[in-house]
Amino acid sequence: MKCKLFFLLVFTAVAGTAQAAPKVHAIAFGKWMPVKYFSGPDESHGVDLKVRALYVDGRLHEFTLGASHDVTDRLFVVRRVVRLNDSLPEESPAAPRWIWRPDGWLVVDRGSGRVSPLALPQFDAVASSVSWYRDYAAYCGTSDDGQKLYAMLFELGRRKPLLAKACDALKSSASACPAPRWQRLPPRVTFDMGNDQSFTYTVGEHSASIAVEGPEED
Repeated sequence: MKCKLFFLLVFTAVAGTAQAAPKVHAIAFGKWMPVKYFSGPDESHGVDLKVRALYVDGRLHEFTLGASHDVTDRLFVVRRVVRLNDSLPEESPAAPRWIWRPDGWLVVDRGSGRVSPLALPQFDAVASSVSWYRDYAAYCGTSDDGQKLYAMLFELGRRKPLLAKACDALKSSASACPAPRWQRLPPRVTFDMGNDQSFTYTVGEHSASIAVEGPEED
């Protein structure tokens, strides 16, 4: 009787441990595949892109574009690309016309297997080029009407950007602004807004400063 009770207690303890053990999620990327992205008002300008699938536990979750960036050993970010149905209402729904479009960024949690969209303020899905360092995203953004250009710095976990500086550079699109350049110790990022106008933003734990660099005077 004591022997049976002992084995019952051992079995209960093992079963409880198995139930408490967290599930391990498998995050993996598929093979790169070439696609065509058409831009411009009449979509006559074709651009070759390489995309790959993002799988969570063996299931297709998203399509991604470009390299991923490890924020921590658990979290990473990656650019999303979507397939849109470009069929007109009068066209046959049985044969949809799929087109590719670059989209925003995703945050992937290796521990929980969760994939979440990342809303970057003023981010232009077509033109903005994000430069990542640690948990900071630096990029050139545009206003809703596309008339203003902004130097943007966003930190994961915050609701508001650390920097949202409207620039006077004569550029109408974020595509004309190259990806910002990072330096460490102290962390600082340099934006090149064109017309020999650039500035450096230094990130501090409790403060930040901006050093403006313009054309040299004669």
